[in-house]
Amino acid sequence: MARQKSFIGIFLILALLSGCATRPPVREEVKVDLTVPVGKIEENQFTGIRYPFKILAPSNWKITTEFPKFMVELGYDKEGLEESEVFVFNSATQSNIQIDFTPAGRYSTFSQERIEALTTVAMGSFKEELEKDYGKDVKAEIGPTTPFTLKGVPFAAKKYATYTLHGVKREQGWIYAFTEPYQIFILYMILEKEGSNDRQDLSKILESFQVINK
Repeated sequence: MARQKSFIGIFLILALLSGCATRPPVREEVKVDLTVPVGKIEENQFTGIRYPFKILAPSNWKITTEFPKFMVELGYDKEGLEESEVFVFNSATQSNIQIDFTPAGRYSTFSQERIEALTTVAMGSFKEELEKDYGKDVKAEIGPTTPFTLKGVPFAAKKYATYTLHGVKREQGWIYAFTEPYQIFILYMILEKEGSNDRQDLSKILESFQVINK
C-alpha cells in the first residue's frame, strides 16, 4: 500500500512549502538521536523515550515497535512501515494503528486551518490509487475532514475512507497533528469482522494517546 508512505510524504512536502526561508526561522533545527530507544512497553502501555508520547491499548491488542508482518500482506508498503515508531494491533482481526513522529522544519508554521487543509489535499488521490491497486470495482466513500482531539496536541485533523475488499469492509483513516516541534501521523485501519469491538477499541486507544511535556 504505497499510498500509506506517499500520504506522509505529501504532508512533509506541503509543510515544507508552507515555510518561507526569507524570514527568520520559527524554531531551532530538531535533531533526533536514533540511537535512543523508541520507548518502553509495560503490559499494554507504551511510553516514548525518543519522542514524548504515551498510549494505552486494550488487553486483546498488542503494542510493538516492530511492524507486524500481516500488514505487508494487507498491502502496506514495507519500507514505509519500517519508518514508523509504534504499532498497535488486534492480531485476531488485523485492525491496526501506526504512529509516526517527524520534526517540523525550521520555517514551517501550523494552525488548525492549515492542518485541516493539508489533510484534505493529501487525501486527494486516494480513490484513484485504490482503483489502480484493486480495480475499479472497489469503490471508496470518503469522509469529511474534521478537527480531532489528542491530549497535549493543539492542532489535529482526521479524514477517513470506507470500502469493501475481499468481502470485508474496511475503514482506513489518517490523523495529522502538530505539537511543537513535531508533526504527528496516526494511520489506522479497521477491518469490520463479526463480533469485534475494534471501532470502540480504536476510540479508547486514541483517547489514551498523550504527548508528554518534557
